[in-house]
Amino acid sequence: MTQGNHSDILIMGAGPAGLSLALALARHGLSVRVIDRITPDTLADTAFDGRASALASTSWQMLQNLGLADSLWRDACPIDRIAVSDGLRKGSLDFDAGVDGMGVMLPNSLLRSALYQAARDDADIDLVMAADIAHRSVDAHRATVILADGREFTASLTVGAEGRASPTRDLAGIGLSQWSYRQRGIVTAVTMERGHQNTAFEIFYPDGPLAILPLNDDDEGRPMASIVWTVPEGKADAWTSLSDRAFGAALTEASGGFLGQITPVAPRSSWPLTLCQASDMVAPRIALVGDSAHIIHPIAGQGLNLGLRDVAALADVLGEGARLGLDPGDLAQLQRYQQWRMLDNTMMASATDVLNRLYGLPGKAPSLVRRIGMQLVGRTGLIRRFIIDEARGTSGDLPELLMASD
Repeated sequence: MTQGNHSDILIMGAGPAGLSLALALARHGLSVRVIDRITPDTLADTAFDGRASALASTSWQMLQNLGLADSLWRDACPIDRIAVSDGLRKGSLDFDAGVDGMGVMLPNSLLRSALYQAARDDADIDLVMAADIAHRSVDAHRATVILADGREFTASLTVGAEGRASPTRDLAGIGLSQWSYRQRGIVTAVTMERGHQNTAFEIFYPDGPLAILPLNDDDEGRPMASIVWTVPEGKADAWTSLSDRAFGAALTEASGGFLGQITPVAPRSSWPLTLCQASDMVAPRIALVGDSAHIIHPIAGQGLNLGLRDVAALADVLGEGARLGLDPGDLAQLQRYQQWRMLDNTMMASATDVLNRLYGLPGKAPSLVRRIGMQLVGRTGLIRRFIIDEARGTSGDLPELLMASD
């Protein structure tokens, strides 16, 4: 339980990374306070807004270990297979994890609400919502946050989980390497005439990939999917301003019609696509997780999963430190977290960047090279296994929170 205005950990940001970290740290007996401008009503709202996330197998395991999976399972759609194609040309590269599955698709609103309710009910977590911050500071002994209403909170460690525009990262003086893809991601949800068979489809075009990701059937039994369509910046406004009928027709054409007629059933949203990488993930009494530390292209749907792997690793490090009686803000243990996570984050950023650039090359010659490469991958068991393990999040040194309990 937090002692007055002081806590062990101060988490800035109540998104999935911030709230899951709070729950993970509370399991280790650490006192946690979460501060965000968002309102409790927004966090608790379960209305579907068209946005959904692909949770890798290990991310879903993390929700199971946090005690949330049972309440979410009914609304989670398993991803059993991934099918990759170069436009509408014949031949696709299929990845099938067998009985283990690749992961699940889950509406963002349900994930957010479940995390919020679990954090709200945890005695070791204090949620300070609808809060405007007037001042932040860090010294050798503590991190301090003063709200606009005069309340002052301190902690041994502050964690930046605010997203790409992270004031905590700026407070630490951590640099950010970034560039724009000059693309936008358009997101919505659709119904289809034909079922998706729990398959995630990734269709690559020179302008950008079209991802059709499986969701559970709607209340009328119609197959549903989440759409993430990457388009050039200059064409984004035209695509988002289309009527639902015209946008559905464009999706049907871009998918080659193999799912039948596609009909949008949710609002469309879009965001600029950038690659961002913080130069460090830690500083004295400061750590970064999720989008505050890195943002990658959505081409592989791994952004949220990378953030949850940050959370699991930081929880492991701080939990072990707590058992040894270490100060949560001890820089030596924070650097262990950074060493654990930096390579994975950098490799995933590089892989998604290369994929986007490779499939963005127009013309017959690049297409031929891509198809030959896809055939080689399809015939090489070790490469296929590596890609499947990366998609499931099971490669590398896994934190305890991502592994099945004995």
